[in-house]
Amino acid sequence: MAARALTRLSSGLSARSQVQASHLPFIRCLNLHEHDSKGILAKYNVRVQRFKVATTAAEAKSAAEDIMTNMGAKELVLKAQILAGGRGKGTLSSGMKGGVKVTKSPQDVHDFSEKMLGYRLVTKQTPPDGVMVNKVMVAEAFDIARETYFAIVMDRSFGGPVLVGSPEGGVDIEEVAAKSPELIYKVPVDIAAGPDKDKVFELAGKLNFKGQQQEEAAKQMLNLYELFLKMDATQVEINPFGETPSGDVVCFDSKINFDDNAKYRQKDVFALEDSSETDAQEAEAAQWGLNYIRMDGNIGCLVNGAGLAMATMDIIKLHGGEPANFLDVGGSANESQITQAFKIISTDPKVKSILVNIFGGIVDCTKIAGGVIAACKETGLKLPLVVRLAGNNAEKARAMLDSSGLAIQSADLLTEAAKKAVSTL
Repeated sequence: MAARALTRLSSGLSARSQVQASHLPFIRCLNLHEHDSKGILAKYNVRVQRFKVATTAAEAKSAAEDIMTNMGAKELVLKAQILAGGRGKGTLSSGMKGGVKVTKSPQDVHDFSEKMLGYRLVTKQTPPDGVMVNKVMVAEAFDIARETYFAIVMDRSFGGPVLVGSPEGGVDIEEVAAKSPELIYKVPVDIAAGPDKDKVFELAGKLNFKGQQQEEAAKQMLNLYELFLKMDATQVEINPFGETPSGDVVCFDSKINFDDNAKYRQKDVFALEDSSETDAQEAEAAQWGLNYIRMDGNIGCLVNGAGLAMATMDIIKLHGGEPANFLDVGGSANESQITQAFKIISTDPKVKSILVNIFGGIVDCTKIAGGVIAACKETGLKLPLVVRLAGNNAEKARAMLDSSGLAIQSADLLTEAAKKAVSTL
């Protein structure tokens, strides 16, 4: 959600249609636990709370004692480490309310941890049965005197990175943009030259940092940009980017998204990914190089190309159906990937029909047809199947399907294919 909000903030683009907007979350991003994000920030000399991670209540108590005794913390915050938001207002299956606790007692940290670890935490962003808590983060607690907002995003309209700031932090930045757009400040960056230090200092001033704090805020903004560039990030969001009563400038909470295309050179970061909270089918699809997102409909979709996949879902909705998934097999899909895609789609009990829509620009349609035939035979597919092929070797591919002896409905046009898929329900 944050990535979409920032894109709209920095570019000023109008909202898409309701159907298209519902498809926007299908951009998959590496999602890191809070303690991993803080570790990355600290590596780039960005001020964060000192913290430790524990997997048992005894470890949590020991961490709390160390942070108070050796690091001088006067108060502690204990946080359940799950990927979903809303932890502070969540409920644990142990009966305890809240996955975030503030205390001055290491013994309290122990007792709270006992009611977090090994229990499921339900928040507004988790599935109804919640998510298992396997780790907790023990950190020094800071009072916040003032909250601001700072982010770095890639913005196509500016042709590169943009620094986004607001003196109104700690709240939904979209609300600030809607109610007080004059409080949103943007500084485009020439990615070849890097940030203009004077403009960054000026931005810190617009966030109402004064004197030494303005210099420190500008320094941390530059450090965050270094992180953004060197770690192939697509978004770094700090909310709140705040100030303590003693005048320290601290990044209290963060959200970092990384470019999946840079996985090969950011192996250490991507190794931090916790797939235990990911949908099992989505995790399996990722292992096969497939982009899959489960939805709530009943028509399974297998398409090549993200744009065509979104258009296919729109057409299905237009003709009265509901897409069960987003599945992009890419431009170089092979027979094994097609077979695996069918297996993933057909394991969803809500799927009552499957629509294959392929444009053979890069991919050879005969390879897709071969994969479809092999998948149907290997999986013993019983669901109605509609296939629309166009482009490279489409006629040969349709002939392969027609002579396969399988109950496959062919279509020349996408509209025809969508209507046929809906009619099978």
